[in-house]
Amino acid sequence: MTASRIFLYLCLLFIIGVFVYSLLKAPQENEELSSFYNQEINFIGIITGEPEQRINQQKFEFKSEEIQGKILITTEIYPEYQYGDKLEIFGKLTEPTVFDDFDYQAYLAKDKIYLTIYYPSIKLIEQNQGNWFFGKVFNFKDKLRKVIEQTLLPPQSSILKAVFLGDRFGLSNQLKEKLNISGTRHIVAISGMHMIIMTQILLFLGLGIGLWRSQVFYFVLILLVLYIIMIGAPASAIRAGIMAGLLLIAQKIGRLRSADRTVIFAATIMLLFNPLLLKSDVGFQLSFAATLSIIYLKPIFDKKTSKWPNPWRLKDILTMTLAAQLGTLPILIFHFGRLSLISPIANILIVPILSFIMIGGMILIFFGLIWLPLGKIIVWPIWFLLTYLVKVVNYLSSVPLATIDFNNISWFFLIGYYLILIWIIWQGNKKRECKILHSPKTISL
Repeated sequence: MTASRIFLYLCLLFIIGVFVYSLLKAPQENEELSSFYNQEINFIGIITGEPEQRINQQKFEFKSEEIQGKILITTEIYPEYQYGDKLEIFGKLTEPTVFDDFDYQAYLAKDKIYLTIYYPSIKLIEQNQGNWFFGKVFNFKDKLRKVIEQTLLPPQSSILKAVFLGDRFGLSNQLKEKLNISGTRHIVAISGMHMIIMTQILLFLGLGIGLWRSQVFYFVLILLVLYIIMIGAPASAIRAGIMAGLLLIAQKIGRLRSADRTVIFAATIMLLFNPLLLKSDVGFQLSFAATLSIIYLKPIFDKKTSKWPNPWRLKDILTMTLAAQLGTLPILIFHFGRLSLISPIANILIVPILSFIMIGGMILIFFGLIWLPLGKIIVWPIWFLLTYLVKVVNYLSSVPLATIDFNNISWFFLIGYYLILIWIIWQGNKKRECKILHSPKTISL
């Protein structure tokens, strides 16, 4: 057994150990923080992340030197606060709630948020007290957001902001529900699955229009890095970007089948720094599952569809999307309690146009920043694509029996599903190896 394979097994054992430990470990109360529960206190701190502007409220992460970890503040939509604002807060500190079907406390703890405050009294003391670089990034992102809002109306503007900027909180509850029913919620979330699908679509399209392999890989990789920076480089986007980038690099050097070791090693490093990701971060789970599914399942689907026509690499996009969907399906069912039966059709109709929406969004924003009236003229093609997306989601979400709802899904469902999937992949690889061994060989003279 080689040293690299031994190291791979050690990484897998570590990931399995973290998974088992996270299931068995009972939550422990932090005595230092518990003394603040339900206490009304006055303290000063700084907004450490981009505020989430929702339909009727805003949320932001807040750090004070007086309290360990970060605090999640929920307040009125106005006045709007910005990253780096220094505030004086007076309100009641509360422990994050643990719901019957969602451990909100663990979800926040993975980002080192241990306390919440709802609708406190807030006084702005000073602005621009955060990191200079991120301050500039968030200001630039706000300009991009305004271009979209001034050239498109909802729901098209809300979808483009979600797909392009990660601003999913502007979507109406009705639209979110339709996206869930149609199995297309991933297209409006900056998750690993979303980012991997987007980079792969850009890759296939670049190759389809005749770019050299070296050119298109570097082009997509640079776009990926710039995109993560543009949306503010949240930890979830960085983790998703690492997975997508590793997959791109593996394809660049022609070693897609051996990329699994690199992905597993990357996941091990992330879990060393933050073990809570495996249990509490759905984005991390989707990133990991989608990447490995594309590595292992896409070659199987490619072989089954080898005789299909492949104009503009649409077949590659289809097999890649199907691989990612099958690999992430149990995670989506487990967390959201719903299986969308209409999802395969919806994704075939929508996913191929995502890259055109992204490219159209870039063009719109570029010209909109230069001269807004020009942006209002060239917005029509992207409005058409977004309207098509909305119509497809509206129609398919209204189909009878489009979804099956599940209650109390067990971890055993996840384990059983992936054991069956691993067995199918193993059988597929075994048959391929047998064909190679028994294929006729030619002798060169």
